[in-house]
Parts: sequence; C-alpha cells; structure tokens
Amino acid sequence: MSASGELERLRAKYGTAGGGDIHDAAFRRVAESQFQGDRRKLPYSDVATFMGLPYLPNGPAADGFAELDIAVLGVPMDLGVTNRAGCRLGPRAVRQIERIGPFEHGLGIAPTTMVKAADIGDVPFRSRFDLESCHADIEAHLDAIVEAGIIPLSVGGDHSITQSILRAVGRDRPVGLIHIDAHCDTSGPYEGSRFHHGGPFRQAVLDGVLDPRRTVQIGIRGGAEYLWEFSRDSGMTVIHADDFGRMGVEAVIAEARKVVGDGPTYLSFDIDSLDPAFAPGTGTPEVGGLTSLQALMLLRGLGGIDFIGGDVVEVAPQYDATTNTAQAGAQMLFTIFTLLALAVDARRGAASARG
Repeated sequence: MSASGELERLRAKYGTAGGGDIHDAAFRRVAESQFQGDRRKLPYSDVATFMGLPYLPNGPAADGFAELDIAVLGVPMDLGVTNRAGCRLGPRAVRQIERIGPFEHGLGIAPTTMVKAADIGDVPFRSRFDLESCHADIEAHLDAIVEAGIIPLSVGGDHSITQSILRAVGRDRPVGLIHIDAHCDTSGPYEGSRFHHGGPFRQAVLDGVLDPRRTVQIGIRGGAEYLWEFSRDSGMTVIHADDFGRMGVEAVIAEARKVVGDGPTYLSFDIDSLDPAFAPGTGTPEVGGLTSLQALMLLRGLGGIDFIGGDVVEVAPQYDATTNTAQAGAQMLFTIFTLLALAVDARRGAASARG
C-alpha cells in the first residue's frame, strides 16, 4: 500500500474515533472496564483505594466480602523497626498513587478483568502501642481472610508483619517463599522480643509455617550478613545483590522457580530491595540494590507460580519528598496483584478440568 493509501486507511479507522474506541480485542476488553464513552473516572477523586478498587472497609464483616478472590489490605504498624520508624504511613501513601493499572503490560493482562477484588481497609488494631497485641490482631484478621478462601495482598507496615501473615497462610502446611529484600530477616529475638522486622522468617520456620528449602531470598546485601546464618543453616537459597548482577535477571528467575517448585508460595517484597536511588523512603536503606526495572522484570518472570498471598512492606514516605518510593511500592504491589490473579485463574482452570 502506498503512503497516501496507508494514511487514508488510518484516517478512516481513527479519524473520528474517540479515546475509548479500541479495535484490538484484548485491549478493548480492558477499555470497556475503564471507559464510559470517552470518559474515565478521575484518578484523583473519591476515597483513595488501591487501584481504585471497591472499598469494603469492614473487611471480613462487609457485605460482598465472601465473593472476593483477592483482598487488598493495609497493615499500618511499625513498632518492630530497628532503625527509622515511619512505615506505618506506607499503606496510605501507596493507596494515594493514582496511575496504577489497569493493564500489566509485561504480563499482558488486566488483572481486575479476571478476578473479583476489593480494598478491605486496614487491620483493626486494639492498641497502637503494644507490639505483641498488634501481631495477634494481624494473625486473627488474616485467619478470617484465609478461612474465607480469599487471597490476601497486604501493604505494610514493617516487615515483622509477614511473620503473622505467614502463620495464617501457612497454618495447614508450610509454604514456600520468594523474598525480595536487602536483608535476610532471619535474626533471632532482640531485647526480649521475637516480633521485629529483622527476624520474621526465622520465626516462621520455627513456627512450622514456612518451608526453608522452598525459600529463596533475592537482593541481599549490606553489613548485617553476620546476623543471618539461619538462612543457610536451614536450607534457604540466598541470592545477593552482586550475585544478581552477575547472573542476570533471567537466571535469577529460573533459580527462584526451581526453588519454590509447584507448591503453594508466598511473595514478600521489601521496598529496600531497591537501591535508595530508586526508593529512599524506607527505614533501612542499603546502597547497591536492584533498579526498579530489574525488580519488575523479576516479578514478571514469576507468572504461573502457585501464589497464595503477597505483600509490599517498609515504605516510609516521609523520607522521600519526591513520592518515588510510594510510586515504586504501588507498582510492585500491582504486579504482585497480577501474579495472584494468574494463580486464581490457574486454579479455576484446574478445578474445571477435574470436572
């Protein structure tokens, strides 16, 4: 076709089309969930929920909760930090990020067209001062979500929250773990407390809810290596940040998939896995970390794993006037949401095949 003929073709197809007129069948399905004519909902209006999801603030007691496939929840608690506090503000900061989704281009899907999901608000804490009661509240809240057959996707909060989440999702059998972080977080109790963000994964193994031989820790670095002998002694696979650089993302993906296999797996993403050039707003920044693109490529390579939950933790927005850390956290949370949606879809397919 000549250049003039091609121009006429494009004019005929697009000259009078509106922004919501999409011809590609897969893209049109996404657009139909977003547009009313040529209008989309204002991304900065109404109550800030993650991705603009429906808001069910009463959590498991809310009407419609039992119909969900995935529940997004905040865990605004940072009593377990060892350095800079402030990630209790993480859930609010991540929810306020406006332009997240609906299409995950690396995985090629719009997850909210595949699953029913809602933002169910925050874990209701009895006390903002009592670390142990906060963890009891997290576990009880997550127990109710898991009991309903719903996949939890949490945004923290400090990394100690994952210990109590794992107690809920791993209560019937130990689960595997893909853990992306600057730190192994397998230290022992400090100053009389086993609830701190430096030790959730040691405790989860000792609680019998985490399988260390199906655990891979990615992006590890910094001067606290001497605290993490439990990782290797228990059989965890540790991939340091410099190993990541030498191996390349595809090899790291292959190793992670090999370690967790086809069993139920949890995904925990600490924002300090990213280099502070990309995510300065966190309590324990460590230079030499992953780029935001490397992290997204890593996550996108994990599609098809049997994920039963996930989290993004340690976003402390007050240390980052640019909002870059919250932007990165929201994007990672969205990609993890997409992985969970793929897992839900795979289970449905398997159940249908069984008849």
